[in-house]
Amino acid sequence: MLLALAFAVPWWACALTLFLLVFPLAAVAQVLGPLARTLWKIVLPFAIPILLIQGFFWGEGQVLFTLGPLSFYRAGLIFAAASIARIAMLGGCFLLLSMTTRVDMLMRALVERGLPSQALYLVVTTLQLVPRFQAQAHRIQDAQRTRGLETEGTLWRRAQALVPLIGPLLLASLMDVEERALALEARGFSRRGPRSSLVTLHDSAGQRWLRRFLWTLAVALILFRLFAWVTR
Repeated sequence: MLLALAFAVPWWACALTLFLLVFPLAAVAQVLGPLARTLWKIVLPFAIPILLIQGFFWGEGQVLFTLGPLSFYRAGLIFAAASIARIAMLGGCFLLLSMTTRVDMLMRALVERGLPSQALYLVVTTLQLVPRFQAQAHRIQDAQRTRGLETEGTLWRRAQALVPLIGPLLLASLMDVEERALALEARGFSRRGPRSSLVTLHDSAGQRWLRRFLWTLAVALILFRLFAWVTR
């Protein structure tokens, strides 16, 4: 529903929704600090190029200021703000899901709804990809520090420290893929037919009605956006 809201409402409401919904939910789940720090690192590399490109190369409308031969346009700023807000919404929703949802319960819920095993593996692997890469990179960095490699200091020194990190990280990732494949086969991943599970989901009537309401609201927002786009 949050993703539908991010793309169905005007640009300013995307950022407002991020602060009014995603951050309070993260605070209730006690992951506000990690979510905000991670989201900042994800959004900033996209925000700066989008702001510069859209602002200076929009080509028409009100000029806010000039920088040499370049002019910064108000319409470009509005479009850049909308794009950055949607990226923040996408990243915030993904991080909130990955930080608050147990993977085993998510897998069980998707299995009960008939999702194929291959698609289920893609979903779960995507959720675990960034945390596993970060943990692996931290372990490799710690090992490199014990061998005398300088990984802190100036920006150039940190960039140089990335070179000896890439090779071990790629090799460790390939080994991790092989280990996961063996573990999946040992657990009967390719087996057909019904399966038992140690995880039991307790789905109350209130949760079911809330999901139906959110699905209805999301569809209504999408239809509203399509109607506004067709009739403008």
